[in-house]
Amino acid sequence: MNIFILMKTINLISGPRNLSTAIMYSFAQRTDTIVLDEPFYGNYLKNASIAIQHPSQDRILETMELKEMNIIQAIEALSKEKNVFIKGMAHHYLSEKPDFILNWTNVILIRHPEKLIASFAKVIEHPTLNDIGIKKATELFLFLKNSGKQPLVIDSDELLKNPENYLKNLCAKLQMPFEAEMLQWKKGGIKEDGIWAKHWYGNVHNSTRFAVQESSSQPLPKHLEPLLLEALPFYQTLQSSILKNE
Repeated sequence: MNIFILMKTINLISGPRNLSTAIMYSFAQRTDTIVLDEPFYGNYLKNASIAIQHPSQDRILETMELKEMNIIQAIEALSKEKNVFIKGMAHHYLSEKPDFILNWTNVILIRHPEKLIASFAKVIEHPTLNDIGIKKATELFLFLKNSGKQPLVIDSDELLKNPENYLKNLCAKLQMPFEAEMLQWKKGGIKEDGIWAKHWYGNVHNSTRFAVQESSSQPLPKHLEPLLLEALPFYQTLQSSILKNE
């Protein structure tokens, strides 16, 4: 009889423009890990009430698995082979209580919403609170915490202070050995990139390591100041749980 041992499934819950793609690239360099780029995106686009058209939306719906249960089963099958790293957006989880993530090791990635919104607006000019993910990330944090599965909370600005040290701390928390290869990658993308990469991943495709981008200091458009005020209380709820770069 074949006995399968489930490997670790690391579920990175992020908002857009949070350094999540670079972290996915980092984990893609590991010898023991398979990475998945936003596997619930198609399900989200099909079933959510969305006020804006997403780049490559029709193509995403044509090519991705759209049924949540099928996506979960595919992830579980992969976890029989290697560790699985899921790069996902918080708002792609449509349920208020997605019980299936309780079986995973969850990491919530945040960034100060002023920087997040200013960067996001370069692609989608009029985002809403739901689009930027911080509200949903906070709700998922509270769901996991109240279920006795409090997730790690990491911050992109903390990581950039000293990427090697931060990744070592993160790997220790995940009970995984740190691999030095996680600190760099080749230019031009990875085979696991979603088909939306051409719209969003320009900075990472032109990089080979974690680094502060020039675009990270771009000003917040005036018309998005009310959105920032909406987002700040959710960020502040998570702020005290951030893993520090020590």
